[in-house]
Amino acid sequence: MRAAEEDEADDYMSDSFISTLKDVRPGIPLARTVRESYQKEEKQKEINLKNKQKSIKEVEKEQRDTVLNVALGNENKGFALLQKMGYKSGQALGKKGNGIVEPIPLNVKTGRSGIGHDELKKRKREEDLENYRRKIHSMKHNEAKAAEDFRMRVKNKKEEFKLEGDLKKSQRACLQLDEQKSINFPREPWYWPDTCSNEEEEEESDEDIDKGEELSTLEKLQVLTSYLRGEHFYCIWCGTTYQDEDDLSSYCPGDTSEDHD
Repeated sequence: MRAAEEDEADDYMSDSFISTLKDVRPGIPLARTVRESYQKEEKQKEINLKNKQKSIKEVEKEQRDTVLNVALGNENKGFALLQKMGYKSGQALGKKGNGIVEPIPLNVKTGRSGIGHDELKKRKREEDLENYRRKIHSMKHNEAKAAEDFRMRVKNKKEEFKLEGDLKKSQRACLQLDEQKSINFPREPWYWPDTCSNEEEEEESDEDIDKGEELSTLEKLQVLTSYLRGEHFYCIWCGTTYQDEDDLSSYCPGDTSEDHD
């Protein structure tokens, strides 16, 4: 009895294994319905396998694009109403036919952010870009200002050196011209170069020293050149002693360095 049951089980397993095999024997064609059913099953298996490899978003997008690419038919109530009003497929909307032809595109929101978040991000990017441009403009402006300040400092330094040189030249000329007129003491201590003796320096009053220290190099130069022109008819930039005031005013271009450039 037990042997009979084992033989029956072996026969059942053999039949199940054989039923899973594809019949490829030559000369025995499958029925059309069986072949189509087999092909449909194989195709569905391939589709299922392909869909398993795609994400849910990709599958949803493919399904959505498939539906959107299909034109509306008479089964659509809205399209049926348009046709009753004289609309034809492919015709522009509007009484004068100047409206849109294609439907308004569908923008699907796939992210999890709230409404308006994308616009906020866009506005933030624009603000960051504008701030960056302002920063670059400010940096360029500061660099240009620093360069201009440097040029002005160099220019002022050169002008200061020139003023000091003209003042020393005037002091030497004043000393020489005063001595020619037997003037033993300068009108102001700083009119002459710093060649006074210690005894003479002690005799100088504090008031005279303070007066000289209060004046700038330019002011000293203006005062001293005025003295040379009025007392000796001498111009340091011409390097000439004129005969009188009329001769000085007639042939000297002016009483400043710029007049002689």
